[in-house]
Amino acid sequence: MDAVAQARPATAAPRAGVPPEAPLAMPVQDLGRRPERAVASAPLGVPLALRRAFVFGGAAELTAMAAFEMHKVLDVGGLTEIEYAILVLFVVLFAWIGLAFTNALGGAVSLLSGRPPLGIDPGAPLPALSIRTAVLMPCYNEDPDRVLAGLEATWRSLEATGRGDLFDVFILSDSTDPDIWVAEEAAFLALRERTGGRFHYRHRAQNTDRKAGNVAEWVTRFGAAYEAMLILDADSVMSGDCMVRMAAALERNPSVGLIQTLPVIVGGRTLFARLQQFAGRLYGPLIAAGLAWWHGPQSNYWGHNAIIRTRAFAGAAGLPHLKGRKPFGGHILSHDFVEAALLVRAGWGVHMVPELAGSYEEGPPSLTDLAVRDRRWCQGNLQHAAVLPARGLSWASRVHLLTGIGSYVSAPLWLIMLLAGLLSALQARFVPPNYFPSGSALFPVWPAQDPVRAAWVFGGTMAVLLLPKVIAFALILRDRAVRQGFGGAGRAFLGMTGEIFLSGLMAPVTMVSQSFAVVGVLMGRDGGWHPQQRDDGSIGWRAALRQFLPHTLLGIAFAAATAAISLPLMAWMSPVILGLVAAVPLAVWTSKPRGRSWFLATPEGQTPPPVLRHAMDLRAAGAAAEMPIEAAARLAADADLLAFHRGALPARGRRLAGDVRPERLIARAKIEDAATRDEALRLLSPREKAAALADDRALSGLLALGDQERGAPPARGKSGLGGPN
Repeated sequence: MDAVAQARPATAAPRAGVPPEAPLAMPVQDLGRRPERAVASAPLGVPLALRRAFVFGGAAELTAMAAFEMHKVLDVGGLTEIEYAILVLFVVLFAWIGLAFTNALGGAVSLLSGRPPLGIDPGAPLPALSIRTAVLMPCYNEDPDRVLAGLEATWRSLEATGRGDLFDVFILSDSTDPDIWVAEEAAFLALRERTGGRFHYRHRAQNTDRKAGNVAEWVTRFGAAYEAMLILDADSVMSGDCMVRMAAALERNPSVGLIQTLPVIVGGRTLFARLQQFAGRLYGPLIAAGLAWWHGPQSNYWGHNAIIRTRAFAGAAGLPHLKGRKPFGGHILSHDFVEAALLVRAGWGVHMVPELAGSYEEGPPSLTDLAVRDRRWCQGNLQHAAVLPARGLSWASRVHLLTGIGSYVSAPLWLIMLLAGLLSALQARFVPPNYFPSGSALFPVWPAQDPVRAAWVFGGTMAVLLLPKVIAFALILRDRAVRQGFGGAGRAFLGMTGEIFLSGLMAPVTMVSQSFAVVGVLMGRDGGWHPQQRDDGSIGWRAALRQFLPHTLLGIAFAAATAAISLPLMAWMSPVILGLVAAVPLAVWTSKPRGRSWFLATPEGQTPPPVLRHAMDLRAAGAAAEMPIEAAARLAADADLLAFHRGALPARGRRLAGDVRPERLIARAKIEDAATRDEALRLLSPREKAAALADDRALSGLLALGDQERGAPPARGKSGLGGPN
């Protein structure tokens, strides 16, 4: 039986805010069974095999050379157990940066050859288009005015291409904050009135399986009506030109299941955000081009700013729940890597097209926000260990999953290697040599290293680490417009130097934060799901001290230990020590909003494209418009909004048989007992208030309380709770 069911005609009238349903089956995939291939994909070919051999073979050769030299550094008078551990950790971690180096070399070859895949030519006239595409924007407790400003700018840009009638926009809300939920509805109605566009809004009462479940629910309800779905994030902005070219490429290549763009980080207001923005804009194209160069049609998916063939996604990417308890079990948090792997497993092509301009996102504004995001991503990526053994995955997909795991496991490995190096130095300083080692030996065994060779190994490691940045800088010099967007070659070089210095200071802080995250996951702590901070990431001294005090204490311990051994060792460890000791002021200083400056300038920051400029104008207008309004007061004051809200509720807010959720029943009781609406709102928890807004009987009672005089008990039944509902 075909996994993808045919569309069934809608049998019920559409609810407010959504079109008629067009269901599409999305079966849960069995990771223990190799599925039948949905499409007969072409062989990968010799050129792609040679590229992969270059990237991985080159990384292996570099690692072997580094391992040989590091062994010579440590093998002076024999290797101790600690030195063996240092050698093993060094080899593993050098392989990580060696792979990044050869990937960058491949990216340079790709950018110099200038051959975008899938027949996409960004400079050609806009192609013809006939497929219908749904633009999906999942959101979770975000500022509605801010989110929809970016969406409106995206829609206006799409309309300007003349292809807007082929796109429908769905705002898929998983918001649990009741005030934000109703604010979303109000913002949606205002947006639809302003644009007259093809906009739809759906709110889920239960955000099962988070973002992956949000998208999957849309697929099973509406997916059959659209050949493609273009996934945005709450901070995404895309140009209409980019969207049309993506949809046309998908239409032109029937074996392609997903096309991923390279989102450029924009909108940074803090020093931390601008640092990430500069690094992403300068180095990102090189890194992404390298990935696309050796990935071929088995690339990865980053969860947003990508277009997906709906039928392919429904038939191949239904995510199972992993066995066991959280944090490793349950639904898959980092769903995007796994969805890409399942699409490739079914034979669909997954392509990355970094050359396609017009795709934008925002980054976290502070070290604190980065740590919160990393905690969630860490848990999701470590879950991939349970997906690795899945039957039928391609070799490239397994590498993607391993890369996701390694991006977080490498942090504690770096920390362990630093601690092992410190222990080795302490042993050499304070522990006497073993004059009578076990076995046959002519000389005593004591820890010793070759300092001259160690300096060469350090220099070579730093070269492998930093040369990709130098290559990326050299590549922007070829394009005058891009070079001027960075402020010219001189300012771009100063920006790169400053970025290397500041990132070097923050790297130990991130290393420790990620190490804590890994340990927390391994100890069974679930990271939860928190909305992301945008714009202003300002951190107070007290909050920064609370979060980064462990980092500071670790830095002080490193400083004391190295000073006790030798001042040269302390100087050698100074970048790590300085970054950790300064973690608190560094977090506070880099989180403050700052005005425009030539330092860390980017092309999009200097001269924003029209779609970004429009989004910024709309967000600025929304920020100055009004203060947040409480949900019940907003509904009571706006009859149109109230009518839309009631119409959008499942079953019009009536309790269905079997629905005995405690928060719904408790909310009814608390509203019935309250004398005024203010009293009811004080009694209700956020979950109970959300349940009340989703229940027609409780909502009627809550709104009716507004007619009562403060302190006067309502007549029985006047609150609207006396009916049989």
